[in-house]
Amino acid sequence: MNRPDWLTIEAPSPEKLDSMKKLLDAGHLHTVCEGADCPNIGECFAHKTCTFMILGDVCSRNCRFCAVTHGRPVPVDPEEPQGVALTARQLNLRHVVVTSVTRDDLADGGAGHFADTIRAIRQAMPDITVEVLIPDFRGKKEALQRVVDAHPDVINHNVETIPRLYSTVRPQAIYERSLELLQRVSASGILSKSGLMLGLGETTDEVLKVMEDLRAARCDMLTLGQYLSPSPAHHPVIEYIHPKTFDWLKQEACNMGFLEVNAGPLVRSSYHAARALSSIDERRKGIKIHG
Repeated sequence: MNRPDWLTIEAPSPEKLDSMKKLLDAGHLHTVCEGADCPNIGECFAHKTCTFMILGDVCSRNCRFCAVTHGRPVPVDPEEPQGVALTARQLNLRHVVVTSVTRDDLADGGAGHFADTIRAIRQAMPDITVEVLIPDFRGKKEALQRVVDAHPDVINHNVETIPRLYSTVRPQAIYERSLELLQRVSASGILSKSGLMLGLGETTDEVLKVMEDLRAARCDMLTLGQYLSPSPAHHPVIEYIHPKTFDWLKQEACNMGFLEVNAGPLVRSSYHAARALSSIDERRKGIKIHG
């Protein structure tokens, strides 16, 4: 199956990639942009923005859609929260996104490290907004509470796909557990966010049902993007979704009551995340949005 024209993007500038890479390497930091082979890395790195990936670059799970390395995770670096905070300040970010590999080997799944990172960022840059993309912490309520107590502006947790495909796409995850986590985030008063990849073999009705489930869990924000297989060893792309279908799904999601929806072939969890949060903030203040 040939890749359609709408997924063709301009090659990133090697100079801009190298500049950003040197800055991240100096702080001994990882990004999901690199680890997950994000197609938008050129655009984001050129604008001096990224999604920090904490807790190492080796994941304890083995999802069939993800390019991040699976294996025995490395020990937690206690200096990492400060490294993220200082690099965010060097980049002069106004909105920082932090995610992680899944760390089922840790008692709290890395929740405490997330909390330390959020606090370090806030100390370094008091006016910054912080978004975290977290794993499910194996459903441990006290682990999630540690992140909530650190008061990020947005807590994102992706359901990734429809429940029928969990056994083949993300067999170590539980759909209902992810929905419960999002419901707890919403109940805390923090903006909740989730996302799906399309093109894994789901039907439109199944996507709409997941969107309804997310709204029932009071999820505030939604991202929808095209799945792109990292390698022949990963789950194959079953279908390339047309941009018009993404537009239609976005309208359906807005009709369901999501506060902000970002949908398109190249959309990823943190793509234009600052813009999405700013849009919500402006609407809450009663400011008319143009464009």
